[in-house]
Amino acid sequence: MATSTDQTAGAVADTLPREVWVLVAANVLIAAGFGLVAPAIPIFADSFNVGVTAASLVISAFAAARLLFAPVAGGLVSRLGERKVYLTGLLIVALSTGATAFANGYVQLLVFRSAGGIGSTMFTVSAIALLIHLTPPPLRGRAAGLFGTGFLIGNVIGPLAGGGLIEINIRAPFLVYALALLITTLFVWLMLRNSTLISAADSDDAPALTLPAALRDHAYRSALLANFSFGWMVFGVRVALVPLFLVQVLQQREGLVGITFGVFAAANVAMLLLSGKLADTVGRKPFVLAGLGVTGIGTIWMGLTSSLIEFMAATVVAGLGAGLLTPPMQATVADVVGSRGRGGPVLATFQMAADVGAIMGPLLAGALAEDVSFGWAFGITGALALIAALVWVPARETLPTKQEEPHHPTPEQSCELDARRQP
Repeated sequence: MATSTDQTAGAVADTLPREVWVLVAANVLIAAGFGLVAPAIPIFADSFNVGVTAASLVISAFAAARLLFAPVAGGLVSRLGERKVYLTGLLIVALSTGATAFANGYVQLLVFRSAGGIGSTMFTVSAIALLIHLTPPPLRGRAAGLFGTGFLIGNVIGPLAGGGLIEINIRAPFLVYALALLITTLFVWLMLRNSTLISAADSDDAPALTLPAALRDHAYRSALLANFSFGWMVFGVRVALVPLFLVQVLQQREGLVGITFGVFAAANVAMLLLSGKLADTVGRKPFVLAGLGVTGIGTIWMGLTSSLIEFMAATVVAGLGAGLLTPPMQATVADVVGSRGRGGPVLATFQMAADVGAIMGPLLAGALAEDVSFGWAFGITGALALIAALVWVPARETLPTKQEEPHHPTPEQSCELDARRQP
């Protein structure tokens, strides 16, 4: 085992299991497909002659299905294993996305996107559980950064192609995404079918971290609020309102929506790996606070812009902040659960926090945009991130500093660890 930070950083490629790299590669394909359809969803909904709020509801319906099915997905992971749940989830999203391409009414679009949310929560919960079990504690930030980078690389590729596909046919992105998911499912099955590490993780009988115990940990509670604001901003408002803001307020052509999404993703990618490395060396907390602050400011600025160039600049700021935030936030939750900890409900609740934000964000911000202004919609969204940063300030630093520290400390043990860390 490496004995210094430099040695650890230099050994990442040798230390991270092959399975982690497979998940990262799959994330690229998944995100590229998601990036294809994200700009098309609100515009496709609007083609059925519905208002801004109704178009935003399509985004919220996907997140609502993820939210409602998350506890079930956690139970399935415990009973069937991460690998089976992951592959099944991918297939469900592939089929529902293909069906979306043939929707001939708003209600059908809503139903098919909701079905996709069920599969999405299955592969999301199982992927997070796999990463926690497979990644050594000193590399959690970098693993989260690498995993997020895979997703964001796909998000750079996807929107660029998606914008062009929208101009050809609004249904084309959904067909291409369905095909990408089928390819991803086959790839993951071939690469992980004989994995002994995953089989060992499935059979690990380590004690479970209960949700009540996790909720007594301020770091975990802070992570829930931060993820709620992240879901509100990134998965909700950004996807639902940015396309409409560009077209209706800035009077830009629809093809630029995909480019804007790509700019956000590129800025995100630029920070993820660096943030993950720093979170493993300096600590999780400083970069969570910085990420929430920068993202909040960038989001508020987006709603105040009056030109495309200014909007793109604000998008870059928000993307950089999101990249700063994601690895240390996810690593914090992994620290709470522990490498051998069984924390299905804890992980599901963390995911559910983002989904609640992704549901509420488009609805409330969409209503604000329709009844008041887009500026207020983006302003409230950014302010929520700043509030989450303030709540995190008194939380403990979870970065493991000693090998003898418990895998997932009880709240009492966390207090003892905090006391030992104080100067």
